[in-house]
Amino acid sequence: MYGHFYRVKKGQTLGSVAAAFGVPPRLLAERNRLTDEVREGQILKIPEAGRNLYRVRGGESKTLLCGSPENFYERNGTNCFYPCQAVFL
Repeated sequence: MYGHFYRVKKGQTLGSVAAAFGVPPRLLAERNRLTDEVREGQILKIPEAGRNLYRVRGGESKTLLCGSPENFYERNGTNCFYPCQAVFL
């Protein structure tokens, strides 16, 4: 589900756009099928940030945080999982 669309401004990066909307960069990239950095003028679909954004701590797992690896992927658009990563719960 998407919250809205956004046009990238000069100097913005995927990370800065994701941070501005409170979504993990990997989710923003996955939902927009990005393979490169964003560019000025590009229109991005911004996923709804209706879930809690959380920073992974050492020793936690996808199952612990989201109930299952499948739920983790659906919510975050990636199978990557590491400490300090911003993820949706």
